[in-house]
Amino acid sequence: MTERLNQLLRKIPSGLIYTLGALYPAWLFGLALTGQLGVDPVKALEHQMGEAALQLLIAGLAITPLRQHLRLNLLKFRRAIGLLAFFYVLLHLLIWLVLDVQILGQIWADILKRPYITVGMAGFVLMLPLALTSNNLSLRKLGPHWRRLHRLTYVVAILGGLHFVMLVKGFQLTPLIYLGVILALLALRRVKPRPKAARRASAT
Repeated sequence: MTERLNQLLRKIPSGLIYTLGALYPAWLFGLALTGQLGVDPVKALEHQMGEAALQLLIAGLAITPLRQHLRLNLLKFRRAIGLLAFFYVLLHLLIWLVLDVQILGQIWADILKRPYITVGMAGFVLMLPLALTSNNLSLRKLGPHWRRLHRLTYVVAILGGLHFVMLVKGFQLTPLIYLGVILALLALRRVKPRPKAARRASAT
């Protein structure tokens, strides 16, 4: 069953991820322009782009555990998912900078004084080298250093989860679930998959 699904996935071009990913923000901006995002469309845009970026980061983290433990191979889509996550974070940041705060001095003050913004900006800064090196040329040039550099993805995901937790007011379960999923996926990467023989024995 898994092998059949992997064969089907191999036929899907990774470019489709970029196309589908570009449609979502376009749809959101369309909703905002037509007054369908509530009384504060800027805040709604800002929140939904940020949450979608976090979901993509989680999807990227899930690829290795899915391959290790379920033999589901989504590796060909990992670069597209990672670049879309960066693009969504960039849009999230630009909406905050251009449409929400708008005053340069206030932006810098918010970064320094509000911990959740400090954490979010730290995550964005760490994403920059990841996005800039997400190409075959960088992979060849950096060699083994490329893999070590891209381990920053784990830190970025944790910072993204913390940013969401710190952002909301009062106790809300959803941000904690996101952070919990991130930590669980990182923990799963440390769990060695069982050999095929052991899995077959436990299934009988």
